[in-house]
Amino acid sequence: MDTPTGIVSVLLTGAVVGLLGRAVVPARRRAPIGCLMTVLIGLLGAALGLVVATSVDGGWPLTLLLQVAVAAVLVFLVSAAGSGGRRHP
Repeated sequence: MDTPTGIVSVLLTGAVVGLLGRAVVPARRRAPIGCLMTVLIGLLGAALGLVVATSVDGGWPLTLLLQVAVAAVLVFLVSAAGSGGRRHP
């Protein structure tokens, strides 16, 4: 895989995992975060989920599930930090 294709692939994966992570967190629990933060959370969630799935020798469904779960937790944590502990109505 050449470098430009790899970079685009990583960014798309991060965006998809980030969006899926945001979709899992209920709307009343998440603060609005931008597209860049969604991609960054998705990239981090994908990387951490991959590490965990590799350590337990999981297949691609488990890997995707762990990536989305980690991204959802990160979205929740970032939203809680961004809202200053306030709940949104």
